[in-house]
Amino acid sequence: MSKLGYITLLCMLLSFPILRAQDRDSIHEIKKDSTYTFYYIVEGDTIPREFIDLKEVVLLNKLEFNSKEDRRRYLILRRKTRKVYPYAKLAAERLQVMTERLASIENKRAKRRYTKRVQKYIEGEFSEKLKKLTRTEGQILVKLIHRQTGRTAFKLVKELRTGWRAFWYNTTANMFDISLKEEYRPYDVKEDYLIEDILERSFQDNILERQEPWEEIDYLDLTSHWNKLTQGK
Repeated sequence: MSKLGYITLLCMLLSFPILRAQDRDSIHEIKKDSTYTFYYIVEGDTIPREFIDLKEVVLLNKLEFNSKEDRRRYLILRRKTRKVYPYAKLAAERLQVMTERLASIENKRAKRRYTKRVQKYIEGEFSEKLKKLTRTEGQILVKLIHRQTGRTAFKLVKELRTGWRAFWYNTTANMFDISLKEEYRPYDVKEDYLIEDILERSFQDNILERQEPWEEIDYLDLTSHWNKLTQGK
């Protein structure tokens, strides 16, 4: 979401507290083309609020490749990225729910029991599916988990289990050339930039459901960054 989107959303949210529960029926909406006028009736006063409803659309350039091999590699990366992204998205959702739930539990033993139940649920739901991922799919998933949560897979395992188990998880993954400590760095790693490009195009084509990353990524700025690097070679 852009800064303008955040500001618009914040203004809308800040407007809601002035309305009591019994005032909810006092909101009237009139639509004229793409212009909306909302009338907030608060304690007898009518307050008009107008804005233009514009959806933010990022115009994507047509894909161009220097060779057939580059095109083939991109298409393979696209297939793998689209396959594993839903797992990263779901992991972020589960983590948020669990974090909120843990914050409401004061007893340490109860927290451990709850965490263990969540672990068993996640493992039971996804373990067999994740085992079928290839090495490259697994590494892409690790990167996307970092994109969505802001934490590496290694750190998540360490937090949810123990540092010792996280060490062995990483050691085992390294045997298959997968690092659980891998971060998502689209400004520094060309493959990560291509993954971001694939995600943005897939979101706009409604192939994948958009979930905002842990840290905002300006796609246009990112693309400009890589275009400059390419032209400078």
